[in-house]
Amino acid sequence: MMATKNGKTRRKIDLLQMSDVERVKFMEKIKLSLRQSISEAKLLKALLQYESITINGHVVFSEDGPLNGLVIQKGDL
Repeated sequence: MMATKNGKTRRKIDLLQMSDVERVKFMEKIKLSLRQSISEAKLLKALLQYESITINGHVVFSEDGPLNGLVIQKGDL
């Protein structure tokens, strides 16, 4: 078992003991998770270049507060 940042333990996964179908599903899940993390990192990097971002008169991001009212869906970035 491995410990994660939030203190929960994760079980180790042996890809060699999985069936081909299980392995493919697992790898697709990991790829999707990595793509999402990369998209979030790109968005955060872009946001940090500006003091504030306003969409339709509403401040969705400012240096002083959290990100509000902005939703990114799969395929947007």
